[in-house]
Amino acid sequence: MKKNIINLAVATTLGLAAFAASAEDMYRGSWYLVPGATYMNTDSDLDANNGGGAFLKLGKELSPSWDIQGGLGYNRASEDTGIAGVGGRYKQTTLGLDALYVFSRENFRPFLLAGLGAARNNVDYSLPGFDVDGKKTSWLANVGLGAQYLFNDSFGLQADLRHQWSRAKVKIDNGVVGASDSGTIGNTLLNLGGIFRFGAPAPVPVAAVEPEPAPVAAAPEPAPAPAPEPVVCKPTSETITVGAEKLFGFDKAALKDEGKAALDEAAAKIKANPEIKAVIVTGHTDRIGSEAYNQKLSERRAKQVADYLVGQGVDSSLISAEGKGESEPVVQCTGNKATKKLIECLQPNRRVEIRAEGTKEVGCN
Repeated sequence: MKKNIINLAVATTLGLAAFAASAEDMYRGSWYLVPGATYMNTDSDLDANNGGGAFLKLGKELSPSWDIQGGLGYNRASEDTGIAGVGGRYKQTTLGLDALYVFSRENFRPFLLAGLGAARNNVDYSLPGFDVDGKKTSWLANVGLGAQYLFNDSFGLQADLRHQWSRAKVKIDNGVVGASDSGTIGNTLLNLGGIFRFGAPAPVPVAAVEPEPAPVAAAPEPAPAPAPEPVVCKPTSETITVGAEKLFGFDKAALKDEGKAALDEAAAKIKANPEIKAVIVTGHTDRIGSEAYNQKLSERRAKQVADYLVGQGVDSSLISAEGKGESEPVVQCTGNKATKKLIECLQPNRRVEIRAEGTKEVGCN
């Protein structure tokens, strides 16, 4: 039965990896508590029934792909020797630290885990004329897979299936002679708990920046000669800058309803000015996360805005979209950890610029 459970775990892991490979990340760097319950399938060498218990873990999001969880666990199971008159229990207390490789930072977050720690195994059986007892503290190792599901920024669920190795000892004594034996045991555990997150910086809304006025070339002073000098003029240009968090969720590339209103206004201006011959949409991000990830995110955001403008009637032949990632910041902030203070400081860097360029020359009718 244990082999079947492990085989099922491996197959499920491959499926989770394929499902989550294309998911967008949403890394917040938060801490969280995971209290929960355990179902335990005990090693056959222990001669114990399946049992269960409880656990409490403290977790931390270390990076877009890694979490760490540490905590205590306690499980127990009744004996299953098959001998009439035998009673007692097998009990295990654990203290461990797990590393989780997280495939996605969306609401559904599948992961693989591996961990080390210490275990206290206590075998305490009794039968007429004999005492079967054994207490041993040893190393602990486990591997497994699982998933988290977040209902909101504060609460979610976590489930994992893991196989756990440690050392146990059994001593048999009838009051006259005794014998003892120790060895490695492997228990399979199914854990289910709640996630209570804290310390996660909430997405910071960014107000749209007012459009910059189009530069207008100043008319030169008239020449004293009867024939005036030619007037030098420049093409019109207007840039509309919209904060990324008004258009998108934090670290997302799907347009929000409140952001669409700002784009509707931009589309109306473009359509009302036939002299506009080119519209360049440029996406920008802050420096939180990897440079490659931010580049791709800025490109996706720029394309979403460009597609929406086309959907509102702007000629698609006028529009081009590009992403600049984190390469053109407008503010500089100190610090490297994704704290709430750093996210707020960097908010002007998270933006989408819509630049409309025309061929009508101001002052040259």
